[in-house]
Formats: sequence, C-alpha cells, structure tokens
Amino acid sequence: MSGCTDAVQRGWFPEDSVGATDHTERISDLWRGSWIAALIVGAIVWGLVIWCMIAYRRRKGETGVPAQIRYHLPLEVMYTVIPVMMIAVLFGYTARDQSEILDTSEKPDVTIGVVGKQWSWDFNYKDSDVYESGVMGQLDGNEGAEAELPTLYLPVGKRVQFDLTSRDVIHSFWIPAFLMKMDMIPGIENKFQVTPAVEGSFKGKCAELCGEYHSEMLFNVEVVSQAEYDQHMADLEARGQTGQLETELGRSEMAPESSDAEEAGNSDAQSFSTESKTAEVQR
Repeated sequence: MSGCTDAVQRGWFPEDSVGATDHTERISDLWRGSWIAALIVGAIVWGLVIWCMIAYRRRKGETGVPAQIRYHLPLEVMYTVIPVMMIAVLFGYTARDQSEILDTSEKPDVTIGVVGKQWSWDFNYKDSDVYESGVMGQLDGNEGAEAELPTLYLPVGKRVQFDLTSRDVIHSFWIPAFLMKMDMIPGIENKFQVTPAVEGSFKGKCAELCGEYHSEMLFNVEVVSQAEYDQHMADLEARGQTGQLETELGRSEMAPESSDAEEAGNSDAQSFSTESKTAEVQR
C-alpha cells in the first residue's frame, strides 16, 4: 500500500518539484525507471540465491564436498552478456537525458551570472545590468531569518541560462525543486539552461561541502511573472545596484557583523558597505 502514496510515486522527490521546470519530469522519469530496473534485478538475484540455498543445501547423511563444476561456458557468457546489456540500456537513457538537460545551444531569454563565495551568493542579472549581493545566512532559530537571505528572481515561462563560477573554493548551485545541481569551480564558468514552469517560492543551497559555514550558504528563489521580474530589476537599479559584480578569484568579506563567523575570523567577517560594493562594481 505504501507504493500508492504520492511520495513514492514521485520518487521521494520534493513535492514542489512536480512540474517545476521543463526538465523535472524527464529527470524524475529516469530516476524512477532506474530504480524499477534495480529492484527487478535485485528480486531475481535474491530469488536465485535463496533457491540455491534450498535446492543445494547439505542433506542429512551427506559427507564430503558437493560435485564441483570447473567450467560452464554458456553460463559464464550469459553472466557477462546480460549485465553488459543492462548497463548499456541504462547508459543510453542517461546519456540521452543528460544531453537534453545540458543543452545550451538555444538562445536564452534571461542570462544570470551566479557567483558562489564563502558563504553566500552574488547574482548578476546580465541582461538588465544590475546585481544583488548576499551575505551569509544567520539561522539562529528566530522567525524571519530566511527573509534576510539573498533572493534569486526568475521569470516564469522564460528560458534562463545560469553562468556559474566561484570566488574561492568549489561550491555547487542547487535548487532542490528543480532537480538539478552543478558545480561552481574557481576560474571556470559552467552553464546550464532551465525554463521555470510555475510561479512560486523555492529554496536554494550549496550542495558541495565548502567550509565551516557550508550549512548556512542558502538563498531564496522567487519565480514570478514577467511584470514582477521587470519591477524587481527596476528596484535594483533604483537602489544603485547597477553594473556587474566581479567574478575573479579572491575572498570577499561575507559574514554580517557580530556573527559567529566574524568571531571565528574565518573571512575577516565584516558586512559589505555600500562603498565597497560600488568600488567592486566599478573595478
């Protein structure tokens, strides 16, 4: 009966992942198909093991070792060919879906440069020439803490390209509901495209252990209408956050003042001042 639950039917993926982007169904279908194949193979293997344990068990009064079979060429060929065929099929489906998911040949409607840093995020909205810079989350158990996290805005129904890189160590850009993550490597720009299909609020995080405060490297995601997206771009411009933040290597001062990270001295933790942000953009 547990197989009838919604959680099992969606492969235990997040509930808000259903139809979240143009790729989520493809990814979840591959996941479910792989598990079904694995369960069938497992059932056959365990069945054969149990059958051998029963059929060839030592009987009362038997002594010595059973008759030994040194070679059985047809059986050995079968043991080789069947697994190779199974792996080839799984590889074929995986390669097909991966090729489609990572295809960036189509011109995107929106291009966003995402820069990972210990332990927060910068978002460069390249088409609008504005940016948003975040500081490390301070999840102290009090309500409203998540509202202070940097928020990534995406227009619904538009093809978005993420250009990913890192200022310091390897991070990983992950929006769990989108069922897609990609590494952010210093000095290298990785890319992928996705089309958000439904409006709503989602959560994002770093999926690569990147230091002491990795667990607080979080961000919010808002998938909104085109009008709301344009308004947010105008708001960023009105706040003076124009231009593009640098993506070159170099540790930035990420943690808010009076935070645990500041006391630990991990990043010379001070909050960004308006002057330092402006200087960074101008460089």
